[in-house]
Amino acid sequence: MLDLKRVKTFYGSIQALFGMSLHIEQGKVTTLIGRNGMGKTTTVNSIMGITPCRSGEITFLGNRIDHHAPYQVAQNGIGLVPEGRQIFPNLSVRENLLVGANHFSASKSPWTLNRVIDFFPALQDRLNNMGNQLSGGEQQMLAIGRALMLNPMLLILDEATEGLAPLIRREIWHCLDELKKSGMTILLIDKNIEELNRIADYHYIIEKGKVVWDGFPTTLKDNAELKQKYLGI
Repeated sequence: MLDLKRVKTFYGSIQALFGMSLHIEQGKVTTLIGRNGMGKTTTVNSIMGITPCRSGEITFLGNRIDHHAPYQVAQNGIGLVPEGRQIFPNLSVRENLLVGANHFSASKSPWTLNRVIDFFPALQDRLNNMGNQLSGGEQQMLAIGRALMLNPMLLILDEATEGLAPLIRREIWHCLDELKKSGMTILLIDKNIEELNRIADYHYIIEKGKVVWDGFPTTLKDNAELKQKYLGI
């Protein structure tokens, strides 16, 4: 579904990605893991056109998207739950969900306002609250719901459970399990290696802006040396 080939991305004169290559299969959960500052968010921003790559190729469903604007990437069918959630603080929960809704989805079971509320019941009584009146967990549910309202073919979550209380983390992981069961294609970034290993179909480890290892969860789980070297576990 998504391919990155030899992607190089810069912030001004400072290079952040040094030939990133990865492949995401349809209907699979793929993870991008590594220590802080190694280029995970930059990879996401390159995919989304927020920080365009300077060289290399990014293709989605066989079409080049590496020179598309962020809104074009979203229109192509990639939904992003960004690091830090970045919901609109002065819009209500309802408005946050509707602002980017794709009402022309060809899906047989599209994500609508009612379906998102059914998926995240905690938002039901908060529909008229402003975004800045929500707890961190509620904001994360809203951010995921907002991305789902796009009816994406690929959902990207950058730091899916960062800064959340343990109970809310468990709820978010349960929601991700349900999305996987529904056949959603997901690119997932998080620091909880145990949960990532449980839900993932394939891992990529990134170090200093390039992939240094990729493989299946069973291989990573049993490789203590690999986890210590690149993840500090």
